[in-house]
Amino acid sequence: MKKNFLLSLICSIAGSMATDAKVGQAIKWNEGWRFELSDSTAFSSRDFPDSTWRRVTLPHDWSREGIPSPTLASCTGYLPGGIGWYRKNFNISLDSLADNQLKVYFEGIYNRSEIYLNGHKIGERPNGYVSTEYDLTPYLVDGENNLAVRVDHSRYADSRWYTGSGIYRDVYIYEKPARHIPVWGLSWAARHVKGDKWQLEAVTTLEGSPATNEMLTLTLTGPDGNTVATRRLKATSDSCKTVFNISNPQLWDTESPALYSLEAKLIKNGQAIDVETVPVGFREIKFDADNGFTLNGKSMKLKGVCLHHDHGIFGAAVPPALVKRRLEALKNLGVNAIRCSHNPQAPIFYAYCDSLGLMVMDEGSDEWEFPKRKWIEGWNRGKPGFDGTSDFFNDWIERDVTDMVRRDRVHPSVILWSVGNEVDYPNDPYSHPILDTPGDNGMTQKQYGGFNPNAPRAERIGDIADRLSKAIKRYDTSRPTTGALAGVVMSNCTSYPEAVDIVGYNYTEKRYDEDHATYPDRVIYGSENRHDMQAWKAVRDKDFISGQFLWTGADYLGESGAWPSRGLYTGLIDFTDNVKPRGYFRASLWSDKPMAYIGTYPTVSHSHRHNHLSIEAPAVWNYSDGDTIRIVCYTNQPSARLTLNGASFGEVKEMDPSTGIIYWDLPYSPGTLEVEALDADGNIAATYAIATCTRPAILSAELVHKATGPDDIHIIEVKALDDNGNLCYLADNMINCHVEGGKLLGLDSANNSDMSAPTARSRRLYNGRLTIYVAPTDSEATIHLSTPLLPPVYLDI
Repeated sequence: MKKNFLLSLICSIAGSMATDAKVGQAIKWNEGWRFELSDSTAFSSRDFPDSTWRRVTLPHDWSREGIPSPTLASCTGYLPGGIGWYRKNFNISLDSLADNQLKVYFEGIYNRSEIYLNGHKIGERPNGYVSTEYDLTPYLVDGENNLAVRVDHSRYADSRWYTGSGIYRDVYIYEKPARHIPVWGLSWAARHVKGDKWQLEAVTTLEGSPATNEMLTLTLTGPDGNTVATRRLKATSDSCKTVFNISNPQLWDTESPALYSLEAKLIKNGQAIDVETVPVGFREIKFDADNGFTLNGKSMKLKGVCLHHDHGIFGAAVPPALVKRRLEALKNLGVNAIRCSHNPQAPIFYAYCDSLGLMVMDEGSDEWEFPKRKWIEGWNRGKPGFDGTSDFFNDWIERDVTDMVRRDRVHPSVILWSVGNEVDYPNDPYSHPILDTPGDNGMTQKQYGGFNPNAPRAERIGDIADRLSKAIKRYDTSRPTTGALAGVVMSNCTSYPEAVDIVGYNYTEKRYDEDHATYPDRVIYGSENRHDMQAWKAVRDKDFISGQFLWTGADYLGESGAWPSRGLYTGLIDFTDNVKPRGYFRASLWSDKPMAYIGTYPTVSHSHRHNHLSIEAPAVWNYSDGDTIRIVCYTNQPSARLTLNGASFGEVKEMDPSTGIIYWDLPYSPGTLEVEALDADGNIAATYAIATCTRPAILSAELVHKATGPDDIHIIEVKALDDNGNLCYLADNMINCHVEGGKLLGLDSANNSDMSAPTARSRRLYNGRLTIYVAPTDSEATIHLSTPLLPPVYLDI
């Protein structure tokens, strides 16, 4: 690139330099945009006067700026959509650009976006989740230019869960020479040969007319930063392939995710004119119909969770710190795999999974050629809507799915490509005569009646799955394809299961044995599963089941119940990334680190289910004297005992393997209740304590993450404590927040029924807690918290 042009462009847009593994050296182009939530054809004009439009910094999700209302759709979390426009002016010198090309790269725009440069439409992308590059060069002018983006989310209830609205992911701009490595043009595949011998096949795609004096240099660098191998090729072909023979590489796995890097340099007349760098991981993945899943020859279960792309009050515009914080919280619970439900996520998500050792199922879509039901009045309530993305399916799906593959194939964390989720939902929309089978036909999802001859026939999905699976394999054969089946019994009457390499079963554990016997060559795993013990035992105790993905890893927006409900409350962790009781229960099943947790509830509330054992027992020890309380312990140790105020309170009990829970029914007495989890030798391996609390006396504010750069955020956790420093779990004080030296991004209490605006500056505590998010604007910031009857709090950052 010509430095004089790049420097002038940096100055004109006040951007910051950043490196994105997919687009090489690039300028992050998030600053200096203007936004208007309205629509006019005049907005695309280069000379349209937009000085009154609101200034915004990307990523930006305008739906989160709206006010939740019961008049809106439950599937969106009762937040609005609409049509919005973004505009950005920038100056360039065409003489400095010379023969080079100027490209812009959008990581995600939801949805139905149209891109205009100086009034000329240069492209569109209906899908809101795929990343897209546009060439600005043909319509650039010398001096001031204008880029305008129209985003049409007027059909806002077009998904079963919250999507967000707008340019909700990062944008980059970069310059490329006439002959260059295109976006996603560098890829690799690692293959274990035998013993400690591996091969790394690297493929570099080139665009533009080749020149005889151009060379391509590929360099593999190890985790320690040292060069492992280098290859030099003539760049006369549009696809340059080379193989590195590597002995005894450090392997990428879930515990030690060793990352290499592969750099491709296009060299002309001895000078590098284009550079791309991607991560590399040496790992061997295998799925077997009888023996399940192995990673690097080691048998293991996929201990996975499904994860949407939103994050509480941030909606779809999620700061990187929160992406990482959420993944780390799940990893600490024993999670080793993430299913992208049900669409590609932001590029930073895969980078974090690479570095954390989390395996990923990348998924293309939730809807195919016909729309599914979208609930308006509450999940499975009232009359559904049928807006969706099916209208552009046939024209765009192959490009959408292959762009997912081309973008994400460089990430060692990605182990599966999913062609879709629950597209075989019975009678939503496809139908089949098998639905008329009398008695228990094996369906575990809603059928909406028996066979509907007027609905699309289910056989269609087999052809589509085959089409998408083949499209994926044009760009990557190193990973298997899959699909998540909601109506396995119906899909078994189609060619869908044979069109993919391995077959995901959603909530259909009772079919595992029967289908394994009927289809002995089919690789089966749980692609979407409940949190109960029986669903896990169906995986744990069957060698041929590769694993499961729980619904869900984190609470998410949309797919809400009746008002008030902003989302679905099924996560192991809540909207603020704090672990829920069911998260501790899952850790007791999945984590290798000694752990213990206790929660409680009155036995009288479960008198109709005397043996009920909850995985949602709160960590509360506030009851009336003499109440009989069920105390449940989740631990991965074989036994546990209780103490109250340091004295023995509950006898040693062994784990019940049928439930995974230890429990005691004991009379309440105030104080500090502690569980001691004992290992096989009777030694204390882990403890957990809860205490009786009195009235809130103070607010505690703790900085749990300090911003380290302009794109980072401060995260502050607030708790209500009593005079003894105990968490007041039942406290729900209204907290007011004021920030100096920073921008308050929002407060989140993790309360699913709190329908305050996501951008509200006040919010009630929930379970005695609140999380505050602040963007730094100065080198120092002060957080001021106030609530009636308690002393104010000042926290200096």
